[in-house]
Amino acid sequence: MNNELCITVNGTEVWLQGQGDEVILMLHGWPDTRELWDGTVAALQDRASCARLTLPGFETGPAATSLDDMCQLLRQTVDRISPDQPVTLMLHDWGCIFGYEFAMRHPERVARVVAVDVGDHNSGALLREWGWKEKLSVMGYQVWLALAWKLGGNLGTRMTRAMARWLRCPSDPASITHKMNYPYAMQWFGTAGGFKRAAQIQLPMPLLFVYGERKPFMFHSTQWLEKVACSPGSAVQGLPCGHWVMVSKPEAFHARVRQWLWGEA
Repeated sequence: MNNELCITVNGTEVWLQGQGDEVILMLHGWPDTRELWDGTVAALQDRASCARLTLPGFETGPAATSLDDMCQLLRQTVDRISPDQPVTLMLHDWGCIFGYEFAMRHPERVARVVAVDVGDHNSGALLREWGWKEKLSVMGYQVWLALAWKLGGNLGTRMTRAMARWLRCPSDPASITHKMNYPYAMQWFGTAGGFKRAAQIQLPMPLLFVYGERKPFMFHSTQWLEKVACSPGSAVQGLPCGHWVMVSKPEAFHARVRQWLWGEA
């Protein structure tokens, strides 16, 4: 995209584009990079300054980044891009998991959150709603990706790209490598400290939760939807698509985000 400014925060490139007083920090998940948000930046840059980064380790950097280190990087990034006011977080997939933890640890630096397709990922309510089929499906693809990360090299990357094809990921296959799988190794093998210290999701700021309705299983519970829907200033929106909502239904997603952020009809 044109007219982007790049800064470096603790070895991680952060790209900024747009105008406006509001700063939106966008975090992607697997198996994506900052380019996942290209269309979203184009749709929002007239009203906001949009900041993006590729999660450390997904392209370059450490083999795995712990939850504590990721939160520290996000704090450093927010302090650089918006030193005088809190930011809006826009999160997807693993970006939700890292971003939620950051928002709960540093609520004074986050004004509101737009989260896509991953909600109360570590709740008992979600686990109870999954049947044996859903539990086996989740374990199957996640352990496969965790093992691919452990194996590494060409074999790990081939395993990763095969799973990405099976899950119909919209990312360019050439950009996908085993390096992007370390969150799954954290989840299943406790790599880099794992997620045992991750808090149950209790966001103190307003949340717009957007999710794809057409998936074999959900990453949120019914209880989560009900709680968000009745929280002051928060909202829930389901769209007829899969996991990558901003790619599958960009016009509907961006219109809903603009309506929630700025009250546009």
